Amino acid sequence: MCGIIERAGKFLSARRGPGRSNAGLWEFPGGKIRSNETAEAALIREMREELGLIISVTAGLPPNRYSYPWITIELIPYICTIVRGEPDLREHMEIRWVTIQEAQVLEWAPADVSVLKDYCAYKIRF
Repeated sequence: MCGIIERAGKFLSARRGPGRSNAGLWEFPGGKIRSNETAEAALIREMREELGLIISVTAGLPPNRYSYPWITIELIPYICTIVRGEPDLREHMEIRWVTIQEAQVLEWAPADVSVLKDYCAYKIRF
């Protein structure tokens, strides 16, 4: 699952740290769902662990499946807001608050490209 964290007309993009798959590429932060968790609960936990944030989920987007040569993943995106905290770089090398237009020039991890497209379409509708 992954989180699209919105604030003041922008959303949070996170650049993957060195030594990780897709290092240096931008992504929506998130992680794996544990066997005893819902996707939303996993996202809340991951945002606390990865970024030190307490979030609130406001909407969901369609899941996206992507196959890398080494793994197939399913991203379940949720739009969220920060309840408490400021992003802390624990696993990422950089974060940016970007508009949809600014996001277009970032080099996104391949699995996150479809999520970005779905988010753009969602924002146009609302």
